[in-house]
Amino acid sequence: ADTVLAQLIEDNFLNEERFAKIYAGGKFRIKQWGRNKIRQALKQKQVSDYCIKKGLQEIDEEEYINAIKALAEKKYQSLYREQYLKRKYKTQQYLIQKGFEPDIVKEAVEQVIQS
Repeated sequence: ADTVLAQLIEDNFLNEERFAKIYAGGKFRIKQWGRNKIRQALKQKQVSDYCIKKGLQEIDEEEYINAIKALAEKKYQSLYREQYLKRKYKTQQYLIQKGFEPDIVKEAVEQVIQS
């Protein structure tokens, strides 16, 4: 088993950095997770900090901001029956739960409310 494992690592079939990049990109594009949630999931899988950092670099900053804005808009609109402050609070909490950074979330929600 050790020989096979060593051969797989040598042939680059088992590569922690590659896994982190694919995992981070996939969770962001498919499940719309934020960086915090992806970071926590990779830590749970015992991926090294270096590989986590490399994986998170795969997420394009512009795409990330656009995803936050789109999710904020969708969630805010879905809460149209709620009071203004409840809508704002629930939208922010939803995005933070998805793993997005609180300062970026606050800014995105404010932009949605103003538009």
